[in-house]
Amino acid sequence: MSAQSHLSDRLSAIAPSATLAVTARAAELRAAGEPVIGFGAGEPDFATPDYIVEAAAAACRDAANHKYTAGAGLASLREAIAAKTLRDSGYEVDPANIVVTNGGKQAVFQAFHALLNPGDEAILPTPYWTSYIEIINLTGARAVEVFAGADQDYKVTVDQLEAARTDRTKCLLFCSPSNPTGSVYTRDEVRAIGQWCLEHGIWVLTDEIYEHLLYDDAEAAHIVAEVPELADQTIVLNGVAKTYAMTGWRVGWMIGPAPAIKLAKNFQSHLCSNVCNVAQQAALAAVSGPLDAVYEMREAFDRRRKTMVKMLAGIDGLSVPTPKGAFYVYADCQDLLGRDINGTVCHTSQELATLLLNEAKVAVVPGEAFGPSGYFRLSYALGDDDLATGCERIADLLQQAR
Repeated sequence: MSAQSHLSDRLSAIAPSATLAVTARAAELRAAGEPVIGFGAGEPDFATPDYIVEAAAAACRDAANHKYTAGAGLASLREAIAAKTLRDSGYEVDPANIVVTNGGKQAVFQAFHALLNPGDEAILPTPYWTSYIEIINLTGARAVEVFAGADQDYKVTVDQLEAARTDRTKCLLFCSPSNPTGSVYTRDEVRAIGQWCLEHGIWVLTDEIYEHLLYDDAEAAHIVAEVPELADQTIVLNGVAKTYAMTGWRVGWMIGPAPAIKLAKNFQSHLCSNVCNVAQQAALAAVSGPLDAVYEMREAFDRRRKTMVKMLAGIDGLSVPTPKGAFYVYADCQDLLGRDINGTVCHTSQELATLLLNEAKVAVVPGEAFGPSGYFRLSYALGDDDLATGCERIADLLQQAR
């Protein structure tokens, strides 16, 4: 028996991040001279605002940041996150019930592990961000997918959630604005889902990392603000990555009731100790500073969103609901599957994404990364010229479908 046969079954079952894989493949092709345009990465193309960078530079010169600090995060940052939550979400939180993490992804990981036991069920509205299901599986719990298609603007209903509920249901993952779809639940929808969770004693993990990226008539609706009684059974997940163009700085956080946060703190004390102090000081400048730079970036995203939707909606065989948040378009391509496209017949969105990469030199993330086949996600967090050129290439290829 080989040594490899003794490796972890649980880790061996994890699929690699599909979004990172698509981005890496696009980068490889560009390095080889291929003119690939990548719509895969959920990453703003802007630089981090200067005042945040300057705060980090100053932190580098402060010897206090060269040492270990509190594992749960700098007290000043946790206080600033509490103040930011009151400002943006409309309710008070105790800084002691905040844990600063290495990016929002670690917050998701720790939140699920603080709640779930083997045999539990976690309801997962689908399409979902690719890492949610892998993290749930790592806990030994079971993800219960509840699918909403383009005809529902990719938003699940309370009736669907109730149909999925069993005596093993422990929590609901809620994400609005959504990755991958860009859908935004209305205030009434958020309140109805929150009240359903409250009635049935179901924990909520609410991922709010796209909270400031809203367009048209969409408005911020935070589930704890809408149903305050949920505070004792809700963990809020957030971070600076998307709002402030700080994906590489790796600072996120989780907010929740003291018992769950205590478990997360204990876990993190063994996992990584404190988050990089310089990155925390940068995050402090971000969350306690003005939102002017955020609004400038949002204006650019909005312009690109409108361009992408207009260009893709004109392609026969694609259904493209208009997203009202985040920076993604989630296209329904089911009507293109089984048709001849420039001599190739694709039966899955994975095959269609491969065709787009090989023939149009455009990288998209297929629906299989987020749930059922028949869809693909495009990020519009890239330059206007590349966005327009990429959409033209997609249209040129897909319009050949017969």
